[in-house]
Amino acid sequence: MSHAHALHPGDDCFRLAMNSSGIGMAIIGLDGTWREINPALEHMLGYRGAELIGRPAARWVHPDDAEHARAQTEALIDGRIATVDAPQRYLHRNGDTVWVHANAVVMRSPAGAPLYLLVQLRDTSAQRQAEAALRANAEQHATALEASNRQLQLFADAVSHDLRAPLRSIDSFSALLAERAGDALDETSRDYLARVRSAATRMGSLLAALSDLSYATRAELKPAAVDLSLIAEWVAAELQEAEPERSADMRVQPGLIGVGDERLLKLLLTELIGNAWKFSRECPQARIDVSGETGEDGALRLRVRDAGCGFDMRYAHKLFEPFQRLHGPEQGAGHGLGLAIAQRIVERHHGHLRAESTPGGGSTFHLELPAAPAP
Repeated sequence: MSHAHALHPGDDCFRLAMNSSGIGMAIIGLDGTWREINPALEHMLGYRGAELIGRPAARWVHPDDAEHARAQTEALIDGRIATVDAPQRYLHRNGDTVWVHANAVVMRSPAGAPLYLLVQLRDTSAQRQAEAALRANAEQHATALEASNRQLQLFADAVSHDLRAPLRSIDSFSALLAERAGDALDETSRDYLARVRSAATRMGSLLAALSDLSYATRAELKPAAVDLSLIAEWVAAELQEAEPERSADMRVQPGLIGVGDERLLKLLLTELIGNAWKFSRECPQARIDVSGETGEDGALRLRVRDAGCGFDMRYAHKLFEPFQRLHGPEQGAGHGLGLAIAQRIVERHHGHLRAESTPGGGSTFHLELPAAPAP
């Protein structure tokens, strides 16, 4: 260990520990000059001890950090702060910047007078370079992923558009054929024609659901306070208007306010209330209840309850998986994407969605939305 003009901070054990440490250590006088340095610090800065001892330590501090380092040193000596524990930059002999994590304390006499500074410098350059490389790599991947997602969205939109046009033609011409030649067709032929129209309708519904799933996954979130009671009433009115012949008792608790993206929350309630509506088809009167409360943590806990056909909880793990159906078409099962869309929206809002049900006893979906806006 170089020790020209050395001070004597302690016994030989202290010097041995300092000399053998893999972390840069130094003693700096109250005048700001190097008094003792260890081999690790020599290696860190690229200088021999003899080239540093007696010279101002500030000369090797990066210019952008020099003023802050000076202020911290003064505060340390004056006793306004007890320690320095902060990142700092130094200059290597070859001109490179050396990032360190600096720890410094003032050693004082029994009477409390400052004697010198004991400094420890841990080289963090490699760590910072690795973190910078990781950030750059992550940003590169994020940019590539965003571009890929845009391409996938454009592809999905194009496919959906190009498929819907022929489906509309199939449905339209099938309807014209049924109207013009219906009397000339036998019962089997009319059944075939009805099946063609039904298949076209199902395919159109599936394309719409795939488009909604894509939107729920990739749409930019614009969080705000949302009146979910108003949205639930809106969804209920749309369902009743689409099937005015059905008897329904739909109740919505007023004042249910959640935080999230209004468009996505509208889609979420459309899927949940629509699910209750579908699986209440066999009931003389559909009974759907939307209620909830805001907890002490500010999170909204919402319930969508129905008195429909219900399901067996042994298969609940399949409930939110795409294309999984727990019921047959005769019970109202659709394309199998509705609850997957709902779950994706809830995940993007950092919330929770679960269901409880009994066969023939209806279902209740429990939704929790956190108070803080989703990032």
